[in-house]
Amino acid sequence: MTQGMIVLGRIIGAYGLHGWVKLQAMGDDFEALGRMSQWWLGPESGGETWEPRALAALKAHGKGWVAKFAGVEDRDEAQAMAGCYIAAPRCELPATATDEYYWADLVGLEVVNDQGERLGEVTGLLSSGAHDVLCVRDGAGDKKQERLLPFVAQVVKSVDTASGRICVEWGSDW
Repeated sequence: MTQGMIVLGRIIGAYGLHGWVKLQAMGDDFEALGRMSQWWLGPESGGETWEPRALAALKAHGKGWVAKFAGVEDRDEAQAMAGCYIAAPRCELPATATDEYYWADLVGLEVVNDQGERLGEVTGLLSSGAHDVLCVRDGAGDKKQERLLPFVAQVVKSVDTASGRICVEWGSDW
């Protein structure tokens, strides 16, 4: 299954000696994803090849998460998974609440400020610890401009995925 896959995170390395892996979450409700019986792993976030893997356990560790996949029993096997992206089919993901979004739903949306000026298109998101950050790019070549906008209520005034637009309170010259 490769259609409708939503990237949830990335394996960043081995954790301990018994096959656990450290995760980079792409979102803020990783615990809910732990109730899924399996995740899909792939070598790149937009890839077409996803391998289903049974999830044996998921737990919070410090400010991050660690996971154990069935059949992965030692550190070497876990380390071999480093760099793999984690995804799941959209139909198997928990529904989002009002004003909650999967990162994949925001990538590609046009960003305009409250004066109607186009600031660019969302090319990705970053998790900064305190909050998520929209990566917005406009233009090409020498005229390319990239902005990092905090994805917080004080900046993001509305998100309309149906029309493909995010309205922000952000000056075009900031």
